[in-house]
Order: sequence, then structure tokens, then C-alpha cells
Amino acid sequence: MRSLWRTTEPTLLRDVALICLADALVGAAFGATAVAGGLSWWVPVAMSLLVFAGGSQIAAVGVVLAGGSPLAAVAAGAVLNTRLLPYGLAVADVVGPTNVDGPAGVDGPAGSPGGHWWTRLVGAHVVTDESVAFALRQADPARRRAAFWTCGVALFAAWNVAVVLGVLAGSVIKNTNAFGLDATFPAVLIALAVPALADLRTRTAAGTGAAIAVALTPVLPAGLPVLAALGGLATAWRPGRAWRPGRLRTAPRRDNTVLASSPASTPAPSQTDEPIGERRCR
Repeated sequence: MRSLWRTTEPTLLRDVALICLADALVGAAFGATAVAGGLSWWVPVAMSLLVFAGGSQIAAVGVVLAGGSPLAAVAAGAVLNTRLLPYGLAVADVVGPTNVDGPAGVDGPAGSPGGHWWTRLVGAHVVTDESVAFALRQADPARRRAAFWTCGVALFAAWNVAVVLGVLAGSVIKNTNAFGLDATFPAVLIALAVPALADLRTRTAAGTGAAIAVALTPVLPAGLPVLAALGGLATAWRPGRAWRPGRLRTAPRRDNTVLASSPASTPAPSQTDEPIGERRCR
């Protein structure tokens, strides 16, 4: 664990603190909205501790407050949470075994993330959009691990504290949308996604996915447009060209001639007595 904190940079702590502040506003709005809508105080608190997925929690509570059944609420949250499956695959090296500086036969160094089964369980619980985004922005494995765990643990604490404060304020704040807190969560996701839009293919895929989600939002239940947006990845796919043995490749030369690079195109010395330079001049 000491090695984890040694690889944590001040800039990372600053960025994580800003993300926690923004998500804390959403958590407070979620707790206040749930209680103001008529739910018991323990419902948003328990969801935050056991589910810890802001988008899914908001979707599930929204279904219940709109008159939907608990089963429909669970389904809406589960559908929205399916995006965490590829997230988990993307950070498997961070959550899973490390085997860095650990003794032989041990899954990882004692006290380090990924060294025991319970750290994998905790790591899977704190897989969020933000923690994965921070991890994937790091190239070094140690920095990836530090970014993931720092963001995940800090965000878990900030979110749950904010939800409790929102529950306490739920009797005062009747309309959270009037404060614009409902726009905080998508704004945070956009801020995290913008640095990843570095090339044209990525921007095209992201734009196509966003257009699909916006177009399907009026006709599909909550959560499904997000999954349908994955169709934008099709615009980034490029079919690979299989290399065929014996295929001739040409390259320009200074004398404006084009010579084949295949060994078969160059006669063996035993086939003729003329020097290669004289044949080229002809």
C-alpha cells in the first residue's frame, strides 16, 4: 500500500478532488430527490453503499418515483450498469493480481491492491466511469493502479457522505432540478471523455454513438440508448488486410524506374553474364 501512495502525484490528487466535488453535488441531489419523493431515508443510503453506481441509482429511483415497480427499477439500473463489464476488462490488470515485488507463490505483495481476493472484490465495487478513465489515462502500470484506487476509494467516500447530507436536506430542497444539479453528472463524463478524443476515428465513433443515443432516447427505456450508442464503434472498425506471400511491392528509385522487391523478380547471377548495372541502364 505504501508503494501505491508513492506513485500518487499531486496533480492526480487535485483532479480526483475536483471529480469528487462534482460527484458529491450529484450525490446530494440524489439523496434529496429520493427522500423528497417519498422514499425512506435508508433506501438511497443502502443503494449508495451496496450498488455504488450513480447513474443506475438515479435511474432506479426515477422509475420508482414515476410509479414503476421495483422490478422495473432494478431492470433499469441493471441495464445501465452493463457498461461496467467492458470497464472491468479494461482495468483487469489493476484490480487483479500484481506479482510486483512479491514473494514466490504469493498472488501479489502483501497489502497491495490485487494481492488478495478481497482486494479484487473491493476493486470491482469501485469500478466507475471516473476511476476507469483516470486509470486508462496512465501509461505506467504502477501509475494506473494508483490512479484507479485513489479515485475509486475517494469517490466512494465522497459519494456516500454526500448522499447522507442530501437525505438530511431532502425535507428542505423540494426541486433539485431548479438548482441545475441534474446536469452535473453528464458534465463530468464529458470532461473525462474529451481528452480521449485525440484522433479522427475516435471522434467519429463518439459522435456517431452520441447521435444514436439522442435519437433513441424518446423511444427506448432509460439505459437502452446508452447501450445502443455502442453501435458507433462500427465506424472505427477497419478490416485488416491479410498479407499474401509472394505479393510484389514496388518502390520508386532515383532513376525513375520501378523495381519489384520480390526476390523472384531479380535474376540469379547464373542466369546471365551481363552485370546488373548494364541491364538497368538499357
